[in-house]
Amino acid sequence: MIDKSEARVRRMFGEIAGRYDLLNHLLSLNIDRYWRWQTVRRAPPGDGPILDLCTGTGDLALAYYRASRGQAQIVAADFCHPMLVLGEQKRVRAGANGQVAFVEADAQRLPFPGDYFSMVCVAFGLRNVTDTDRGLREMTRVCRPGGRVVVLEFSMPRRQPLRAIYRWYFRRVLPRIGQALSRNRHDAYRYLPESVGEFPSGEALVERMRGAGLSNVACRPLTLGVATLYIGVK
Repeated sequence: MIDKSEARVRRMFGEIAGRYDLLNHLLSLNIDRYWRWQTVRRAPPGDGPILDLCTGTGDLALAYYRASRGQAQIVAADFCHPMLVLGEQKRVRAGANGQVAFVEADAQRLPFPGDYFSMVCVAFGLRNVTDTDRGLREMTRVCRPGGRVVVLEFSMPRRQPLRAIYRWYFRRVLPRIGQALSRNRHDAYRYLPESVGEFPSGEALVERMRGAGLSNVACRPLTLGVATLYIGVK
């Protein structure tokens, strides 16, 4: 069983924060940008505030800022302080000072009132939450009735031979490149394929989202199933 304790995950991501964006783009061949674009396209900003949970350096939060043409109020939350420092710098460069607020917060204990956000989203972060169900319940709690909970997460392709090729790359090549370039002590890029392998995907995650109180939950594979987008309604 992989160690997803809060202390380990916080330290691990703190160590790789400086190279996090570079490695995301490099190891995904820049496809991570397309996945976020698809998320914003299929779950566009509404007329209320947005919470981007496990925001990291804020890529999805800033994608929603651009999609709303600077109109949406966005809270970008993460419990890893070094990531938030970099996110703040990106916010300034984007000119989003009045619209995007970075907040240090744990996904399992959100410091926000219930029924507040019109949308709560998370990209590639839910699998890092120690208790997945608790994280989903918190996301649902702070979402308004009629609002959407959106999850973008890695998954394993189902069709062969792509599944075998991707599995080989994900388990053998990606960890070595990521570890060599990030030089962290907590094996972050060995943790990545392990965490994806243990995390529920497809109908299994759909059922977890329903169990958290969401309805009309749909999932859409992206890039032949390398990632999957889930959208549910409170």
